[in-house]
Amino acid sequence: QVQLVESGGGLVQAGGSLTLSCATSGLTFTWYQMGWFRQAPGKERESVAAISASGYDTYYGDAVQGRFTISRDDVGNTVTLQMNNLKAEDSATYYCAGDRRPFSDFLHTPTSWITYWGQGTQVTVSS
Repeated sequence: QVQLVESGGGLVQAGGSLTLSCATSGLTFTWYQMGWFRQAPGKERESVAAISASGYDTYYGDAVQGRFTISRDDVGNTVTLQMNNLKAEDSATYYCAGDRRPFSDFLHTPTSWITYWGQGTQVTVSS
């Protein structure tokens, strides 16, 4: 049984930092592209950051470029999102996701097609 479990969300003031973690189990972690997505109330789920199965390639959405960093630990089977200089507009539920399609395809795949999702963790940034 595959599980993706996010943690690390919470309430933070604007300008602050949070680190989200996604612990995975039940899958061969090194086979999977991994990504972080977020969804605010009334908005569509959007891609925030992604990292290739090899760890060599990363992607960041324009809104978070330069502020967020994605990384993976292939020993601990976890993927982390370091979020700095948080803004009120970063407030959302953040989801971890994994898929085996090629990284370039993963970046353009509709969210409904992505294989595995976590349950989400709430991030609230007060201004």
